[in-house]
Amino acid sequence: MKTAFTFLSLIGTAIGKSIYHPGRPFFDDGALKRDVCSGNTASDRQIWCDYDVSTDYYNTVPETGVTREYYLNIEQLTAAPDGYSRTVMAINGSIPGPTITANWGDHVVVHVTNNLASTKNGSSIHFHGIRQNYTNPNDGVVSITQCPTAPGKTTTYKWRATQYGTSWYHSHIGLQAWEGVFGGILINGPATENYDEDKGVLFLNDWSHQTVDELFQSAETSGPPTLDNGLINGTNVYGDDNSTSQTGYRFNTSFTAGTSYRLRLINAAVDTHFKFSIDNHTLIVMAMDLVPIEPFNTTVLSIGMGQRYDLVVNADQSTGNESFWMRAIPQEACSDNDSVDNIKGIVYYGSSPSTPTTDAYTYTDSCDDIDVSDLVPYLSQNASIPYYNSSEPVTLGSNSDNLFRWMMNGTSMQVYWDNPTLLQIWNNDTSFTNYSGVIELPKRNEWSYVVIETALSLPHPIHLHGHDFFILAQGTGTYSSSEITSLSNPPRRDVAMLPASGYLVVAFKTDNPGAWLMHCHIGWHTEEGFAIQFLEQYEEALKLIDYDTLNSTCQGWDEYVEQNSVEQDDDGI
Repeated sequence: MKTAFTFLSLIGTAIGKSIYHPGRPFFDDGALKRDVCSGNTASDRQIWCDYDVSTDYYNTVPETGVTREYYLNIEQLTAAPDGYSRTVMAINGSIPGPTITANWGDHVVVHVTNNLASTKNGSSIHFHGIRQNYTNPNDGVVSITQCPTAPGKTTTYKWRATQYGTSWYHSHIGLQAWEGVFGGILINGPATENYDEDKGVLFLNDWSHQTVDELFQSAETSGPPTLDNGLINGTNVYGDDNSTSQTGYRFNTSFTAGTSYRLRLINAAVDTHFKFSIDNHTLIVMAMDLVPIEPFNTTVLSIGMGQRYDLVVNADQSTGNESFWMRAIPQEACSDNDSVDNIKGIVYYGSSPSTPTTDAYTYTDSCDDIDVSDLVPYLSQNASIPYYNSSEPVTLGSNSDNLFRWMMNGTSMQVYWDNPTLLQIWNNDTSFTNYSGVIELPKRNEWSYVVIETALSLPHPIHLHGHDFFILAQGTGTYSSSEITSLSNPPRRDVAMLPASGYLVVAFKTDNPGAWLMHCHIGWHTEEGFAIQFLEQYEEALKLIDYDTLNSTCQGWDEYVEQNSVEQDDDGI
């Protein structure tokens, strides 16, 4: 059996153990098709094998007839991902939580039980990057698509894998995602590059020895705190290799010479932009977020918070017993971390890992996206002229308590746990129009442009729910409409960097009814109101609401609030 990455087991203990996930079968649409897509009878083949990367997956999805069902339990534990023991939140006893695996076209059902005992710990799960095409109530965003799931209660989410590739799920209330409430999403499908073995998801995280909730108090008054460390797939050491006080252990994975490996890279950090590399090895990049692209080569990959890249690495550097550093390097231009040079894993050839002596590739410290000229979607799509054009300047201010609040177009997000947007729509309560940052898009299949600008010298990863967006312009300085030079097959993804002192122009078609959040994926900034919501096709969105489920979740939360005197003290998302 093939093996994939290890992650740290957290079940009630500060000392982790290695657990191996089963390897995933290889699928592509070149001459090297094998496993379920080769050598089998028609009845044995996976249905999606008859499709390829040229298929318009926005409009065509394989009918697999398969439902994948998962049970996720959110709980509070004591654990030591880097050898330093602290309180964490975890899913099914681990950080990261279990990977949700499906085939392109499958239906997915996820039962999420909140077993957090502390007061004010409602929860939810958002399936990051999943389009939720006509399933908006399953997006898992408190105050927008649902009330929080109360402790002791279960919420069930249902959606279809209309895309394929790599993503992740995480809590979407407060800062829980960065306390450990997250895991991978792996959807098998075609690929634009051949490979032999799928190593599964590979998470990059920053990490602190205080909880992020504790650190947020200083973030609101003094700005982003310096974090202690970082993790690769839930583990790392703390302290230098030559220190007798070093704790924890490094992530490691084995390569066999002559084999090619798929790595599914995810930046799940609260506030760290990484440069990723494997010493002496070339990275072949074949997908960004959930969009297959024309493959390109690089030695150092820039990845912002919330972004994902699918990579192929050829094991062509050793035939004996040799080890190489895998590096996740925080970019000091926008990230504060005490372990800049020590967030590392080990890739080894042979029977066991040793401490590498290899040198890092050179790079320029920056928090910019990869150049758009490299990010060419394999499935060509064109944007069109908009019927809606919004300008959203980003600024930083403070509230009446003199706490930092981020603003888009002069407003800071403020929504309420007990009265989500979809409940208001059901009740024909238009008070949501008085909320900050609500943009109504009533027309179907029309184009919307959003111009996001900032004069501040700090970049931001901008994430849109419910859509891939087209990146029409991205750069530093003052935006001018002349910066949009082409609407022909621009890069598409769901997280893109707004450059420091610059602009980002994105476009999307109103083809998915619902209430969709757009926000900065820096945890502190989301919590401080850096968000707007698009209310798309109001009348159609109303038809999609399952009132019984929505109301049941809200009633459970209301009862919990009354019994525990819970008060909301954040922006609501």
